Amino acid sequence: TRLGIPIIVGADICNGYKTVFPIPLGLSCSWKPENIEEVARISAKEVGADGICWTYSPMVDISHDARWGRVKEGAGEDPFLGGIMAQAWVRGYQGNDLSADTTLMACVKHYALYGAAEAGRDYNTVDISKQRLRELYLPPFSAAADAGVATFMNSFNEVMGVPATGSTYLVRD
Repeated sequence: TRLGIPIIVGADICNGYKTVFPIPLGLSCSWKPENIEEVARISAKEVGADGICWTYSPMVDISHDARWGRVKEGAGEDPFLGGIMAQAWVRGYQGNDLSADTTLMACVKHYALYGAAEAGRDYNTVDISKQRLRELYLPPFSAAADAGVATFMNSFNEVMGVPATGSTYLVRD
């Protein structure tokens, strides 16, 4: 910009850009992270050609309630599979050099418990034990962090009575 502030252009790329792929839930059914990595790599190349450098993907929320409208964007209900797929998305989008025009900064979302909203309703509260949080919902986020994900997006809901963005337990502890 004229003030020297870099512009970061982001887009929600969850199943392709110019080339459209199956939804992430469908892709994860293959149990082949190399497929996910290739989808993310192709998407990064196509998006980079349009000057976009950041994607609000992958969504790694664990979902046990099919009523939740965003269940299609994740890998389903298994935290192990969710972690494997999270890492594949991150590797595919980010590659080895984020300064390259053919890579994208990944943004793992929605940290945390967005997929556990009561009654499958977006933005609804989540009342869950810390054990269930650690065993079921956090592993895919941890896997994405281990893969070097560039950014995290907080969830929009309350977690244990506190908005996720203000939860000391989630954000700091």
